Amino acid sequence: MNPGRRQALGLLLAALASLGLSLAAQGTGVLRGAEQRTLAARFSVRGASTPSDVLVVAIDDATFSDLHQQWPFPRSLHAEAVDALRRAGARQIVYDVQFTEPTTPRQDNALYAAIGRAGGAVLATSESDRQGHTDVLGGDGRLAAIRARAGAANLTDGFGGILDHFPYANGKLTSLAITAAARGGGPALPRSAFAGAGAWIDFRGPPGTIQTVSFSSLVLGHVDPALIRNRIVVIGATAPSLQDLHATPTSTEPMAGAEIQANAIWTALHGLPLRDVAAVINLLLVAMLSFAVPLLRIRLRVLPAALMGPLLALGLLAGAQIAFDHGAIVWLSAPLLAVALGTVTMIIASHLSETATRRRVAQDNDVLEAKVRERTQQLRRTQLEILQRLSRAAEWRDEDTGLHITRMGKLSELLAEALGLPAHETETLGHAAVAHDMGKIAIPDRILLKPGPLTPDERIEMQRHAAIGASMLGDSESDVMQLAETIARTHHERWDGSGYPDGLRGPEIPLAGRICGLCDVFDALVSERTYKQPWPLDRALDEIAAQRGRHFDPELVDAFLEIAAPAYRRLYGAGVTKPRVDRAA
Repeated sequence: MNPGRRQALGLLLAALASLGLSLAAQGTGVLRGAEQRTLAARFSVRGASTPSDVLVVAIDDATFSDLHQQWPFPRSLHAEAVDALRRAGARQIVYDVQFTEPTTPRQDNALYAAIGRAGGAVLATSESDRQGHTDVLGGDGRLAAIRARAGAANLTDGFGGILDHFPYANGKLTSLAITAAARGGGPALPRSAFAGAGAWIDFRGPPGTIQTVSFSSLVLGHVDPALIRNRIVVIGATAPSLQDLHATPTSTEPMAGAEIQANAIWTALHGLPLRDVAAVINLLLVAMLSFAVPLLRIRLRVLPAALMGPLLALGLLAGAQIAFDHGAIVWLSAPLLAVALGTVTMIIASHLSETATRRRVAQDNDVLEAKVRERTQQLRRTQLEILQRLSRAAEWRDEDTGLHITRMGKLSELLAEALGLPAHETETLGHAAVAHDMGKIAIPDRILLKPGPLTPDERIEMQRHAAIGASMLGDSESDVMQLAETIARTHHERWDGSGYPDGLRGPEIPLAGRICGLCDVFDALVSERTYKQPWPLDRALDEIAAQRGRHFDPELVDAFLEIAAPAYRRLYGAGVTKPRVDRAA
């Protein structure tokens, strides 16, 4: 087989492998968490849009303070709220409070009569029999007499307990959102649109986007009727003490159940504007992106073809957001994985092809050995340049310039030289160190670019970048890539065992990880970041010395302190004085 056909076959196999792995990850649910985060990002980028046809009346902390009532409220108080909404001209009243159990005849009849005066309402319940009948305010017959309906308040939990879908019905009882939207003038919706987990809730924005008034303000007459007129009004609990708060894909802040129901009602009222694209479109997208970079390699050299990967990923992100803004949800995690795998497997296939070519040339005659060496050097330069550029692609999202990875490589090389490592090892370490934070490319911008302190959950998510980076760089035959994988995984381990991701201690941490970990911390201290100003050198070195035997290998600290001043002048261009060092740590 001639070299051209062998290369084409290798690239085809690389593309097929990328496609298979991407579809396997999607099909087995491995990407569900990542896809959930991409959905949250899409909601965030789209922004908030307060609707004019729904309103939430919140039983909030202010209500308890103003009315001096304990929960549950007497039903006569709810009757006052219904009468207030009727007088103000509400289009439809939706009560996200369950009235299944009777209280006293006087209280029950007060609410029943108020709903009758209002021309009916939709009342939430989580209890119904097999025929869809309920006991709300005495049963379906009594509700029908006052033109009221019960609706199932159940919502569908998504991955990780996040509420993002709503059902057509719970058993035979139509859901609260469908019932309210239909009574509010919404379109007839086919049950087939709610197959599987149900229909997507097209959230109008994060918590607080739906206009909200306090329950106490309503019953005390402090709400402008213009806010209520011709709106579907959802009354429900928002006070944290009533424990009706849930996670949604719009924000890390929980949303009250009443506001989630209001978003679901708006979604049904407007004909389910947010939907998944057809499965065949998602599959074609994954297939196209699996084959894109390997096919480009047929016409382009390795580096230009590899650099097309990030461009394709950016195009995918932009296209997915445009589709989302127009109501279509496409897969993001699987296509992005397909691009990454297509790029990596293309490089591997190219490397294997080049290796085979070198062997054939070497077997022809000794005269061609020079060409083999030249191609080897060229391939290594290409690998190093790809590693450098991909590292910059990861760094540009949270660094002002690409100088951080350049300094990291040089600092690590200088420290390795000070430790007496052979020249070829120090050079390889300097090249591999630039990829230490490759995994940051998978961290959401809301965490990576956050100017303030991270929450515990955000810190856990941020710490995943070490394992992600190692996974991206793993399984390579290249010594640089193998060392880069080790550094990416271990540069956040600590000498005392308190680091991550594996909690390695002392000599268990590979030397390359210990070297790069110290250099990374030093560069972070003396560099400006979004959350801090640069530290003076003396202060930074005092901190490094203070962490001797805790964060850092004592031997490395001693060697680094000897080279720090000239290295700082060389890489940062500033005058220094000798630091105060306590070596007893």
